[in-house]
Parts: sequence; structure tokens; C-alpha cells
Amino acid sequence: MSATRPEHAPSDHPRVPRGKTGILLANLGTPDDYTYWPMRRYLSEFLSDKRVIDYPAWKWQPLLQLIILTKRPFSSGAAYKSIWNHDLGESPLMTITKAQTEKFRESMTALYGDQVMVDFSMRYGNPSTKSKVRAMVEAGCERILFFPLYPQYAGATTATANDAFFKALMEETWQPSARTVPAYFDNAEYIEALAQSVETAYGKLGKRPDILVVSYHGMPTRYLMQGDPYHCQCMKTTRLLKERLGWADTDIVSTFQSKFGPEEWLQPYTVEEVARLAESGKKDIAVIAPAFSADCIETLEEINEEIKESFEEAGGESFTYIPCLNDEDAHIRALTSIAQQSLSGWLD
Repeated sequence: MSATRPEHAPSDHPRVPRGKTGILLANLGTPDDYTYWPMRRYLSEFLSDKRVIDYPAWKWQPLLQLIILTKRPFSSGAAYKSIWNHDLGESPLMTITKAQTEKFRESMTALYGDQVMVDFSMRYGNPSTKSKVRAMVEAGCERILFFPLYPQYAGATTATANDAFFKALMEETWQPSARTVPAYFDNAEYIEALAQSVETAYGKLGKRPDILVVSYHGMPTRYLMQGDPYHCQCMKTTRLLKERLGWADTDIVSTFQSKFGPEEWLQPYTVEEVARLAESGKKDIAVIAPAFSADCIETLEEINEEIKESFEEAGGESFTYIPCLNDEDAHIRALTSIAQQSLSGWLD
């Protein structure tokens, strides 16, 4: 909507853009480049987040800044380089998020016209949540729907994304009304999109895999004991997917990847479970990662390289990675439906 002069304001009052509803998609983030300093900045921001690593700062920060961040940017940078979109000079997560946002914008515009403004932000790195909230306020958004692209809620993902959003609102003189989209792990259209991706992948294979490994990002078991619902929501996601596919319990297994640090994390660990499956005679497996809305370092490099290697070294023969939902039409339809529900009362 165009800028207008507030009602009853004097004739010399500046015009103010108002009336829009912003919808801000949010994902984890990505380094600006895979070289040392961009990687170090990104990892420092990520690993300094108390939602991610909750050790006391006096104990964690010296270890992080003096030891971990002198070495890890090199190894992480090499991993990013192996999957980098060199044509566009960005990570696959950035490329896919842009494509998702464009399709989602088209879908929302078809429903609501110019009443909505759709954009995306990253919790770590660029574009920052703060910069996108500022842009929406400047564009006249009186309401903002914040949409973390995490199907399952976790403190280290959904909550910290919301933290960044609320912190950005704290710096606005004229705050817009705000809503956040809750976890959508049990949304029927999301489950349908997952099931269709499995059916499509299986339909292209000459032989049906012996088992589908549903790999979720891990977290310390301690977080579960403290009340984080992530593990329960992951388990329900797998159950709903299994029921939609009409499969037996033996056709599917849930695992957890990306363990970091010395303490116990949610188990079974994906990298160990795929090796165990191979040793037990499951020579042909498929892997899907429902907790990720877009393919990223954890799927393209960790699953498709490290975890695949663990499976093959243990005697596995055929490894199929089923891509994330990314910008598939069924995924965009699910995100659109979820956003519509959250916009009820604002836009109908």
C-alpha cells in the first residue's frame, strides 16, 4: 500500500507507509564464504548462542575462541567448499531458501495481493533477522508473522530464531503486532509432502530399499530431560510418515546425526546405525532428513558423504539420499496452508 498521511494529521505531516502484513521466513543460516574468516565469524556467532551451547561463558568462550575457532573453520570450510554453489557464490541453503521464498511469495500474493510482504532471514549470518524486521517496518508492515522453517520445535532452532525476532522488535520505536508460527511436525500437508518425496524417490529405484532411515539433527540428551519436546516431535513425525505410507515398523527407523562435544546425545546416532544396519544384512538403504526444510551442510555433506561412507565401509551396497522438501510444490502448498492458519484474524 502507498504511504498515506495519518488520519486527522495536519497537512504538513509526512506520509507514512502503513497497512501491510509481513511474513518473514527464517532458517538457520550460512557463512558468506567457505574461507577462514567468514567461516570463523559464522561459527563464532552460532556456537556462542546459549540456546545451542549452554555451558557457562567463562568456561566455554576461552575454549571456543582460543582452540575450536582456530581449527574448525578450516575443516568446516572444506566441507562447505565441497557442496558450494560456485556459480552463484553462495551455499546451497541460501540458493534453496531464495527459491522457496520466491515460490512462497507467489503463493501468498495470489491469496492476499499487495496486502502482504514476504521475505526471509537467517538466524546466523546474513541476511540478519534484525535487518529484515527493520525493512518490513520501513515498508509499512503493521503486523509481522515470523515463520521459523523448523517442522519440529527445539530450543536450539525454533526458540533461538524467535529470540532473534523478539530482540529485533525491541529496537523498533513503533512495534508491529507480531505472531510466530508454531512447530508443524504433525501438519497433514507437511506429512503428505514428505510421503510424496519418499514415494517419488522409491519409484525411481530399480529395487526397493531394505529400510528407510529417518535422520534428524541431534541434541544433547540432557536437553530432552530439561523439557525440550524435540525428540517426541521427531518420533511422532516418523510415526505419521510410516502410517501415511502404510508401512510396517521394520520398514523405517529414526536416528540422530551431527553429534558435537563429549556428552551423550539423542540416540541412535545415524553414523553408527547405518553401519549396524549394513552389518546386519541391510545392504540397501534410503535416508531422509525431515527436520531440515532445505538441503544444507548437514544433508549434502554429512549424510551424502560421511554417513554414506560409514554405511559402505560396513558392507553396505546401495545408499539413496532423499532430498529435503526444498522448493517442491507440495512443500510450498504446506507452508502456504500453515501460514494461512497463522494469519487468521489478520487476513481472511
